Amino acid sequence: MNEVSEETRPLLSDVREGRQDRDAKEKRKPTPLPKLQIGILMLLHLAEPITSNCIFPFINQLVSELDITGGDQKKVGYYAGLIESIFFATEAMFVFQWSRLSDHIGRKPVLLVGVGGLAISMVCFGLSKTFLTLVISRSLVGMLNGNTGVMKSMMGELTDSTNIAQGFAYIPVSWATGATIGPLIGGQLAKPHDRWPRVFSHPFWIKYPYFLPCGVAAAFSALCFVITALYLKETVRRGRRSGATSSEEGSCDNQDDAPPSLRSVLTRPVLVSVANYGVLALIEIAFLALLPLFLSTPIALGGLGLSPPTIGLILGCLGLLDGIFQALFFAKAIDVLGPKRTFQLGLSTFVPMYALFPVMNLYAKAHGVDWVVWGLVSVQLALMVVMDLAFGAIFIFIRSSVSSNRSLGAVNGTAQFVASVMRALGPAASTSLFATSLERNWMGGYGVYVILILTAFTLFFVSTSLPLNLWPRRCTAR
Repeated sequence: MNEVSEETRPLLSDVREGRQDRDAKEKRKPTPLPKLQIGILMLLHLAEPITSNCIFPFINQLVSELDITGGDQKKVGYYAGLIESIFFATEAMFVFQWSRLSDHIGRKPVLLVGVGGLAISMVCFGLSKTFLTLVISRSLVGMLNGNTGVMKSMMGELTDSTNIAQGFAYIPVSWATGATIGPLIGGQLAKPHDRWPRVFSHPFWIKYPYFLPCGVAAAFSALCFVITALYLKETVRRGRRSGATSSEEGSCDNQDDAPPSLRSVLTRPVLVSVANYGVLALIEIAFLALLPLFLSTPIALGGLGLSPPTIGLILGCLGLLDGIFQALFFAKAIDVLGPKRTFQLGLSTFVPMYALFPVMNLYAKAHGVDWVVWGLVSVQLALMVVMDLAFGAIFIFIRSSVSSNRSLGAVNGTAQFVASVMRALGPAASTSLFATSLERNWMGGYGVYVILILTAFTLFFVSTSLPLNLWPRRCTAR
């Protein structure tokens, strides 16, 4: 027994020391966030959902008015989904290159190109009168936009282990705020000549009825460009890093200028985290593309037959509620549930979210759009708010999977590439399934929801590969 106790004494001492170290870390106060720099990042992040979501309330009506479908309302979903997907398809082709380039030339130049591209593309979209010009304008912004991955890299450099949840909590809040403003702009400012004929009496507004919401979104992106150029500080330095992580985690960072090779970056933690991000992006964008199509489609054809201003108000309320909820509860959810359980909670909401679509339409066919339908819409929006917790959680997993700050751009670029591919496939797939279900009467026209529910249920199991908490930090060879 004495031999055993002698052998175990060092082990017990190590355990006690480990607990003391853990306790010390837990008691350490969070590092104060650089508020101005993160504020500018969130302003940039705000520009993306404003420009992307402002077209949702009127895109189906725009497709119908351009006579792309030949008057067949059932085909609107095909072309609307294609327009929504083309941005993510072109983004997937270039986003990794932009993120990788930011590791070499810095984050700020890439961010400026991206937000400038948003402004130019929205002006082009508002002036488009053919299907081809709509596609070209959406392709342009996808080609120039590398901001999403780069902003996450910059956020990772501005935070450390004590404030990472607080920092990344702002990302879904910013996106939700933009998702509030964007649909309101699109829904309320579309066709200004019809709504305010005395103010917008010039023939220009009749010829280009959707330019005003696009122009407002473009002006906001131009303002973000100016603020970023003047006040945003670069976090990539020649030979060293600027930001909160450099002092705490510098032991894993090489001090030379060359970022590590892509092969050394793609470790198992990175691949698992990116795969889960791709799954989330696919299911979420499929739902977001389907929602305005369902709301605008006549009741007889499987929707609710709502007007663009009403759709904009619904989507705006969603964004407002989402922003408030994320700000109040995301960090608390991470503390109580941990990142994995928070992520899985978000994923689990997709099944009831998709299931509510046929329930609402069946009721509307029997009773019209009354308070019951609006109650079901509210439940669906509440589920979406809970779902959005998953994005902040997976961003934390991606950040913790990175072995070196010098590879942040490459990892976030890879993640955004995968997400962009999924987001290119999602809208076209879900809206085409919607149209095909109507045309071929799959399960009474509701086959699209059965397919998407089964897809969401199956893809949930990808999340089981994530660790319960964060990935352990490792230094990898170049």
